Amino acid sequence: MVDLRDKVAVVTGAASGIGRATAECFADAGMRVVLADVERDALAEAARALQARGARAIAVPTDVSRADEVESLARATLDAFGAVHVVFNNAGVALSGPAWEATPEDWRWVLGVNLGGVVHGVRTFVPILLRQGGWGHVVNTASMSGLVTLPSMGVYNASKHAVVAFSETLHHDLAARGSAVRVSVVCPGYVATRIMDSARNRPGTPGEAGGAEIANASAGAPPADADTETEAERARRAQTRAALRTIGLPARAVASRVVATLREPRFYVFTHPERKDGVRVRTEGILAEREPRFVPLA
Repeated sequence: MVDLRDKVAVVTGAASGIGRATAECFADAGMRVVLADVERDALAEAARALQARGARAIAVPTDVSRADEVESLARATLDAFGAVHVVFNNAGVALSGPAWEATPEDWRWVLGVNLGGVVHGVRTFVPILLRQGGWGHVVNTASMSGLVTLPSMGVYNASKHAVVAFSETLHHDLAARGSAVRVSVVCPGYVATRIMDSARNRPGTPGEAGGAEIANASAGAPPADADTETEAERARRAQTRAALRTIGLPARAVASRVVATLREPRFYVFTHPERKDGVRVRTEGILAEREPRFVPLA
């Protein structure tokens, strides 16, 4: 079992939700924590709250979709603590609506954060982990939407499937080198975060995909209402809201699973094991060459 005390962890999307809860759990385990997020005020407050508890933590405002800012995050980490051991590529955004209504700007934004943030994190931090030698761990936040496909979530689904595939490839590449750096991909189901009221961080004007509201968070749920929705889409969104209220896990529960996988590594990290049935149905359908079947998450 890995001793996490005094190890250095970088957490993106750390100002709220899963990211903030995981930063707190890392600090509780005795780790030194670097919190990164695009929301400067919330990020500063999160870091102050950890420091008030005696944690060794710093805040580094970072837009993970920008390679130069992730590189600056790495420099700030090394300047502050001299090393890095855990990289939690967690920042993410979401939007919903029919696949054909997503604009080029929608695709650039979602892929830039969800996939680009992971790519920049890996490209920047993995060489540092390899140079250091010894133990390290990269944890990437995907979603159940990285293993199954939800209606009206085409851009988000594509980004999260890419995160899963990229994480699997990273594992293969590190294993081929005989590296002690481990990889995990977290696939949350419904988590009680601020995802439904988080249309706040997208550059430009929110609601560009046919009027659909944009969400920015680190879990796998769709965002708020849109004027152009069909009745079926409204019903599905209402179902999502109800699920978040009734079965949404506390972010702290997800964070605890992230800490657990550092101590006793596993590659796929599920927050809702009961949702594996959807993965089984999809896999069986692929092998049988059938049309996709939608299995509701709740």
